[in-house]
Amino acid sequence: MHLSRQADPECREPMYRELAETLRSELGSYLAGEYLPAETRLAARFEVNRHTIRRAIDELVREGCLLRRQGKGTQVLGRPLVYPVAAQSAYSQSLSALGHGVEAVLLQRRRCLATREEAEHLGLEEHAPLIELQTLRRLDGQPVSLIRHRYCATRAGLLADYQSGSVREFLAARNLALTRTFSLIGARLPSREEASVLLMPRHLPALTVLTLSRDASGQPVEIAHSTSRSDRFQYQIVT
Repeated sequence: MHLSRQADPECREPMYRELAETLRSELGSYLAGEYLPAETRLAARFEVNRHTIRRAIDELVREGCLLRRQGKGTQVLGRPLVYPVAAQSAYSQSLSALGHGVEAVLLQRRRCLATREEAEHLGLEEHAPLIELQTLRRLDGQPVSLIRHRYCATRAGLLADYQSGSVREFLAARNLALTRTFSLIGARLPSREEASVLLMPRHLPALTVLTLSRDASGQPVEIAHSTSRSDRFQYQIVT
């Protein structure tokens, strides 16, 4: 297959950009998580050299459409999902309602100390002991968010049995229903560890959300720090 070549070389896009546009238009035929054919096969298909193929793929990697995985190939990334952020919204319930398979697993349980900001939100002294649950959220089998849920250390016993699933539903089943009362949305580059766990390029920004949740009496209970793939999420503020 030959890509278009204009008679006037000054009027046409570089070959690798033409090829990137062709590949971009074909990504809709792939499912998120599938792999492109090997570069050698693509080079043979388009009758170009491997360097041109690599530059075209690099363009789509920079856009967040593709991810290079060492030893495996080039993986197709999914399109962004719209997640409605409201007082009563819960991650698992909201995305399950959109028809997605949602999975949450516990990566780590540890004790830590409250930062000044966390202490202010939770009504504690700075450096007060906290219990942290770090969870990984997967949508349709693909990792999309890391969440650090932090609580006053006095709630360690209540959280001792948590292993997987929605933390909010786990607490609600134990008579501690929470309501989101504050969310601060930002963005930053992911750390090396975050990019590795979330299978995202390090040059793309990660979405961050700081969320404070309270119980039925209005007492602050949970401060959550989430880091999500920006290529997979769009936050919609619901009032």
